Amino acid sequence: MRFFNTEGPVERERHYLVPPLERVDLDEILTLIRRRKYFVLHAPRQTGKTTILLALRDLLNSPGHSDFCCVYANLEVGRTTGGDVGRAMQAILGDLAARARRTVGDESLESFWRETLASAGPDRALAEALARWAETSPRPLVLLLDEVDSLTGDPLLSLLSQLRSGYPERPRRFPQSVVLCGLRDVRDYRAPGAAGSPFNIKAKSLRLGDFSAPESRALLGQHTEETGQGFAPEALEAVWEHTQGQPWLVNALAYETCFESETGRDRTRPISGQDVFEARDRIIERRDTHVDQLAVRLAEGRVRQVIEPILSGGDGDQITDDDLEYVRDLGLVARDDPIRIANPIYAEVVPRIMTHRVHRALDQQTAWYVGDHGELQMDRLLAAFQEWFRENSEHWVRRFGQFEAGPQLLLHAFLHRVVNGAGWIAREQALGSGRADLVIRWPNRASGPPGVHVIECKMVRRSLGRSIAEGLRQTAGYMDRCGADSGHLIMFDTDQGKSWREKVFRREEQVEHRRVTIWGM
Repeated sequence: MRFFNTEGPVERERHYLVPPLERVDLDEILTLIRRRKYFVLHAPRQTGKTTILLALRDLLNSPGHSDFCCVYANLEVGRTTGGDVGRAMQAILGDLAARARRTVGDESLESFWRETLASAGPDRALAEALARWAETSPRPLVLLLDEVDSLTGDPLLSLLSQLRSGYPERPRRFPQSVVLCGLRDVRDYRAPGAAGSPFNIKAKSLRLGDFSAPESRALLGQHTEETGQGFAPEALEAVWEHTQGQPWLVNALAYETCFESETGRDRTRPISGQDVFEARDRIIERRDTHVDQLAVRLAEGRVRQVIEPILSGGDGDQITDDDLEYVRDLGLVARDDPIRIANPIYAEVVPRIMTHRVHRALDQQTAWYVGDHGELQMDRLLAAFQEWFRENSEHWVRRFGQFEAGPQLLLHAFLHRVVNGAGWIAREQALGSGRADLVIRWPNRASGPPGVHVIECKMVRRSLGRSIAEGLRQTAGYMDRCGADSGHLIMFDTDQGKSWREKVFRREEQVEHRRVTIWGM
């Protein structure tokens, strides 16, 4: 029986899969190869890049495409060499030679790469070895070089420079086509202070996208076909809603739901939306490797420079085009506008990572905010946060540094500590929106839909009255869209010249047929 894959390349015999070469414009790729182009394929981690490269290798080496000798190599073998170009080239050439022997039965590179390394030196060895290999190969060489950005510093620059040096000799005395594959576009592969990339022979940069909604449904449908276990319509929608098609998240959510959950392993019952929600929470809480990698990225200044104004709803005037494209290449931010975190699971994980110290310091019990009939008492909850914020925010916001999203992050941490595990918090943030929206869905003990509570956060800018008026319109509109039972507008005032007596208030306003509670802090 096949299953959903979350580790390494997909194998058709073992895993459910979206056909890899259907996820790219294969005609375009084959045209680039036939036209002797060197190009880039890039995408965030665990989106299926390696699976696609291996499928392309097998296609090009198949009887129907026997015009080429195609070899895949993983440059990660050079990761541990640090800045030692000699060790990196030794690892790369050794891997290329071994893979050529195993996949196409070509042992020629194996026979001379060590000699070439010794005679030409590390800064010429790759170019010389590829030239000799191309001259002896009966078919034009096509190289698929994966994980190129696992190399850094001098080894990376040497690799790119050597490929560029042999480029005019293709295809008789150098590979006809080279595909570089990694997280980022080649524009980021440059020496500090350099004007441009040393790989200026690139013809095109292709980006691998996430699954589409139909592709996600088709993947889940393969499980139904093989096991007979269906997905309720709300479960299919939940998988798409939470992941937005990010391939690892889709597979992880489905695997957790169908194979790790005791109830999910019962093939006689369909997967429900609640099953998907519970699986989502377990993945987030467990901080699987894919999720945990976000913490590494959020430590980078250029990443935080983009993420912080998204969390606060700020205008992001300080964000450069290069930084925005970098964060998009990493998959943290959606490719289209408005500029926002890529999917709801990331939107949940990012504030947790940024507030993990606050989270540990909080000691709140959910039961205190739950009424006799199991309802979430939002007034008591937000009154408690208002008091806590007054007493503790100065310390914690200072620890966040200059980031404007500090107050919103504290609210995220407080609500997560209290609500998550019993209810569900959805976060909706977008650059330039002027606000950060949250929706709490709280299960109803009686039969019926969960309670829905909207919280909108705004920073006071210039005029408190004008900010409140704008916030009320936005909150009421968001309540209509969500079908909310209650709406709350939190106004964060960071004016150091005001006293807490001026900042802290609570009042209610009627906006059309909606009642909104305003909390000043």
